[in-house]
Order: sequence, then C-alpha cells, then structure tokens
Amino acid sequence: MRVEILGGEGVGRLTKPGLEVPPGGPAINSGPRKMIENSVKLVLNRNNKNHAVRVEIFVPDGERLAQKTLNGRLGIVGGISILGTTGVVRPMSHEAYTATILSSLSVARASGLKELVLSTGRRSERCAQGIFLDILPEGFIQIGDFFSESLKMAMDFNFDKVFMAVFFGKALKMAQGAECTHAAKTRLSLQSLAAWGLEDGCGKEVAKKLATANTAREAFEYILMDFPRLISRVGERLIQSAMMHSEYQLDVNAIIFDYQEKVVWDGREEKSVS
Repeated sequence: MRVEILGGEGVGRLTKPGLEVPPGGPAINSGPRKMIENSVKLVLNRNNKNHAVRVEIFVPDGERLAQKTLNGRLGIVGGISILGTTGVVRPMSHEAYTATILSSLSVARASGLKELVLSTGRRSERCAQGIFLDILPEGFIQIGDFFSESLKMAMDFNFDKVFMAVFFGKALKMAQGAECTHAAKTRLSLQSLAAWGLEDGCGKEVAKKLATANTAREAFEYILMDFPRLISRVGERLIQSAMMHSEYQLDVNAIIFDYQEKVVWDGREEKSVS
C-alpha cells in the first residue's frame, strides 16, 4: 500500500537545501505527510482496499499568501509550506516561532554561510540589510523575542559570527541579560540604566529621570545627545550577554538603532578603535 503525496497549486516547492524536504520537492513537512498517509491508509483498511494512492495537496490563493511569509528566503517558491506536527494550530506559539528560526538557520548553514545578522523583527532587519550589504538574504534571521534560544541554536549550527541588529529598547533588555525580551516574560528595568549612568558620570538628576522614565524611548531621549557613552555601555553589555548565552563560542557584535531607524551605536567601530 503506497501513498504518494504531491504538491498542487498554491503549495511551494523547495529550491534550496537545509530543510526536511530535498530541493525539487513540494514544501510539505514530514509531520503533515505522516498524518495524510495515515488517514488514507485508515480509509483503505476500512474498505478492505490495498491500492496505491496519489494525493495532491493544494492551497487556494497560496502563492499570494506566501508573499506575506519568509518562505522565499528559505527557498520555498510558488506557494506556502505545509507544516505541523500534531495537526493543532497554535498561532504565534513559542514552538512555531522557534521552529521557523531553526529552519532559517538550517538554510543559512546549508547555503555555506558562517556569519548571521539576527534582528528582532522586520523593521530592524530592514535597517540591517541596508548596512550588511555583503551578507546574503539567507543570513538575515528574525528571532523575535528569543534572544538566548536563537544564539544557542546558532552555536549548535557552528556559525562563526553573529551580528545583533536591534532598537534601543530591545538592546537594553538584552544588555540586562534577559533570555527572552517579550514584555510578558521580562519587565524592562530602567534602574540598571540609571545605575550605569551614575557610573558614567551623568549625575543624580539625570539618573533619577532615567529610573523613573515611563519607557525606554523616553530614557533614550535623555541620554542621546549628552551621554552617548551610556548608549555604548548598553551595546557592550548586550554583546557580553549574547556571548554568555552562546557559552562564549560565538564571535558576537552588535548595532543599535534609534527610533528614527538610524545607527546610534556600532560595535564594529568600537572594536576597530580598540
């Protein structure tokens, strides 16, 4: 009893190595393949049949929907990918997001890349793409809030170098050692920033403003012009945290953007000076 599963209209096709399905095949992962195969065999057994069956999966409007995903970067063209392991959909779940990161890392490594640019979302990634012009699209990976987990996965794939490209608010959470930067998981503490400011000579009045600021953006405005050293402190601590999370096996650097999408701190320049 053989069940052949084909990808029809709206189902993407693999063009790059590094995923479960080899290049040339339809983007249907092993989990849903197994579920489809088991369902077909169940029906055949109930009806005492032993035929070979060919199943074609199609997705209405799949090609258009795929344009809203990162599939193109993974080498999936012409439609969406059919994913899953249990048949239960949990939108934006931890498992779904980290699985996407894992797949992205796998494709980047299979493409021969040794350097990555990790950002927390589309906006910071877009900013980074305007800077790292020599890194292929596969090397840009959105990690969401999964700071520590993404670095550990990059370490497992034996990448050499990682650039963190983030906005100041996320950078501050990372600098404080947070494993996950989601608001529900990690409360932004501006007390640390205020303490670092005192150490860097910003004075008690400014430190008080930093400690009582409503948001990281408000705190950022206090230090942008007069205390750039404090922004550097955040960047340096971000790098230290990233290296700690990757067990000091990755060469990590970072770039911090302001809220107008301009580079406000570049760790590459700091290293070149030192």
